Amino acid sequence: MPRYQRHIFICINQRPAEDPKGCCSAKGSEEVRALFKKKVKERGLNRIVRANAAGCLDACAFGATVLIYPEAVWYGGVRPEDVEEILERHVIGGEVVERLVMPAFAGGPKRYPPLDLSQVRQPAASKS
Repeated sequence: MPRYQRHIFICINQRPAEDPKGCCSAKGSEEVRALFKKKVKERGLNRIVRANAAGCLDACAFGATVLIYPEAVWYGGVRPEDVEEILERHVIGGEVVERLVMPAFAGGPKRYPPLDLSQVRQPAASKS
């Protein structure tokens, strides 16, 4: 079995402000990346899911870009409030979040196998 069942690539590319494509970083992708990393760790998924910063994915015109492998699903215009839904529905449950799929990459399967959670360590309960 591969080390990671899913990879989440979040573009944090930076371009000059005058570039007509814009850049994912200016569209909030660094916050999106930080949230993915935080949520993956909080859920104890970091042994089977990896959230990585990515360089240019050449899709900045679509907004903050998130690419999930091995399914090769491209999400565009991702905002911090979308992170939980992508994590829960796609990364864990295997269901593509249709409303965020980039139009140029739409049309693929809508469902993939869910994560095998047998390798997940449950986070320790916080002491109050």
